[in-house]
Amino acid sequence: MALVSDLTTKVLFETEKGYSYQCDLTNSIVINFVDTMSSYKIHDFLIFQRKVNSVDILNMLYDLSDQSDAQLIETTKRNFSRNLTICEIVQLRDLLNGTKFTLNLHSMLCSIANVELI
Repeated sequence: MALVSDLTTKVLFETEKGYSYQCDLTNSIVINFVDTMSSYKIHDFLIFQRKVNSVDILNMLYDLSDQSDAQLIETTKRNFSRNLTICEIVQLRDLLNGTKFTLNLHSMLCSIANVELI
């Protein structure tokens, strides 16, 4: 139970379908999305986030074939490999974009704090 409380205090971003946190021991970003947990170094996380954002949702919506109802999303190091529906892709985008925003905000605040200390 202590592990869960430690995770919730370090959450970077959270949605109804998942959450993300930064692991200080492994220096990685951990994504828990619909009961699938995957860990990424920051560079790999940014590649994954760009890949999910590059999915053409409008094309999937207008395509009436059965193949367009879902799309396989996977990372290069096989941390994450799932066939996601359109709604799940949008929800994963929200989680990844929120996580990236939080990381950028934290980085910006740290750089401002360091400038003011000097």
